[in-house]
Amino acid sequence: MGRLCAGRVAIVTGAGRGLGREYALMLAEQGSKVVVNDLGSTAAGEGADLSPAQEVVDEIRRAGGEAIMNGSDVSNWAGAKALIDAAIDAFGRLDVLINNAGILRDRMMVNMTEAEWDAVIKVHLKGTFAPSHHAAQYWRQETKKQGAPVSARLINTSSASGLFGNVGQSNYGAAKAGIAAFTIISAMELRQYGITVNAIAPRAQTRMTEGLRERTEEEIKRRNPRWVAPIVVWLASEESKDVTGRVFEAGDGILKVAEGWHAGPGIDPVEDPNELGPQVAKLMQEARPNADIWGRDIVS
Repeated sequence: MGRLCAGRVAIVTGAGRGLGREYALMLAEQGSKVVVNDLGSTAAGEGADLSPAQEVVDEIRRAGGEAIMNGSDVSNWAGAKALIDAAIDAFGRLDVLINNAGILRDRMMVNMTEAEWDAVIKVHLKGTFAPSHHAAQYWRQETKKQGAPVSARLINTSSASGLFGNVGQSNYGAAKAGIAAFTIISAMELRQYGITVNAIAPRAQTRMTEGLRERTEEEIKRRNPRWVAPIVVWLASEESKDVTGRVFEAGDGILKVAEGWHAGPGIDPVEDPNELGPQVAKLMQEARPNADIWGRDIVS
């Protein structure tokens, strides 16, 4: 059997641990040349340690694959550009960008500081946009150069917290909802160049989720990040050329297509707000309930 991503060059951000590590390893198993990007900070985004990323590179090389380590800060404009350039300089091309880097600064909204908000939005949202922008510019130029679309893949990381909400994560959830919207819009804009754009909302046991609740050994096995990696690797391959603008929930025993906002029940416009009470009450009766989301452990 041939390897699904043979000859393709992929960048994985946040690839030193957890989900990103599994993506990088499985991509290499499937023949991809991998740029392992990670600052090596804590789950809260503090400090730096490049050794986890280097360990992933060493593991890929021991298995006969090709990989390089990169410590660029993807939430920095110049750092994001340097990351894209590093892949092209090392391997002569770029086919796949997987935006996976992230941090947590969980706190109830009324207690959240400006710094806690800004840090999470920067790493997740700008850390997705900045490398995507520079990669898309490269792919657009390649399209013009070869006179035909490329076969490029942009894969982002959303979360159930962004899709459905989660108490204590207004910063993280807002960023992840933004990434889902960014994915859909970018898919519309980039399709003409042969670039597909999709996102994953993973359910996995990582250092960002392991302290949220007690889990059984069986539950932890179901949430192994390796269960998320197959859909990411498939989306990175040329086989996925007809799938774009989608968000997939993956891990913990499921693989689903997430379906976003849709128009619910409605009424004709009401001019007098004093008349709205009974009308809104009727709408609430007809609308789908959202009670099932409260209290769920849905962080990824």
